[in-house]
Amino acid sequence: MFKTRLLSGIVLVIIALVTIISGSYLLWGTLFLVSLIGLTELYRAAGVQEKGFSLLALIGALGVASYYLLLLFGFEAYSMMDMIFILIVLMAVYVFTYPKYHADQVMAAFFGVVYVSVMLSYIYLTRSLEGGAFLVWLIFLCSWGCDTCAYCVGILIGKHKMAPVLSPKKSIEGAVGGVVGAALLGLIYALAAGKFFPEFDHSPAVYALICAVGALISMVGDLAASGIKRNHNIKDYGKLIPGHGGILDRFDSVIFTAPVIYFLAIALL
Repeated sequence: MFKTRLLSGIVLVIIALVTIISGSYLLWGTLFLVSLIGLTELYRAAGVQEKGFSLLALIGALGVASYYLLLLFGFEAYSMMDMIFILIVLMAVYVFTYPKYHADQVMAAFFGVVYVSVMLSYIYLTRSLEGGAFLVWLIFLCSWGCDTCAYCVGILIGKHKMAPVLSPKKSIEGAVGGVVGAALLGLIYALAAGKFFPEFDHSPAVYALICAVGALISMVGDLAASGIKRNHNIKDYGKLIPGHGGILDRFDSVIFTAPVIYFLAIALL
């Protein structure tokens, strides 16, 4: 299992490097595909997409497509209008097919569009910022870095449970270690980036602060995904990534950190 997980992790890192460094259409297309897969995983878990055809799931997928097309052509200012339109269409399906779908399915269908596609799209939006080629990596530093550091510290000195019912293995000591570790990674990254790419202002203190805040948020994302799985009695969202589960199992924390890093970068840099 460890070997499988390690190899899958290496492949994921390579894909991330290629797509994020390339940016533009390749990153957009990759995130669009990842969003559709993640949306399908969530819909299956929440009962939106069951056996057979689901009009709600189709509308949700079309909603993801419409949102990403707005991003591609630079019309992200109209994204809120798009979300309202998607909600209206989903409610229309609910009303005119009643009682085929339950209200909970409709709410889960709309939630999936926002939770998966909109949140993940901030990787693309961060990459599109001035200096985004450097800033976008903070998303992964604070999420995956926090996860790794929290795991190591928790194994070594973790004693006090952070969320004993939701995630018994996570400790307060591990959480602190994850935040501190992510901040240190942000600081080191800023120093390295400033040395090799001095044309852009890389503030170690600001990068450390952004990663620390992002790490805190990433833990919320991780626990939220665990809560959803527990509510629906599933271990993993999918089996796409050997040793890791599905897209949502691997990107649960990134989903939350991406928009946070985007707005912090705009506010602080």
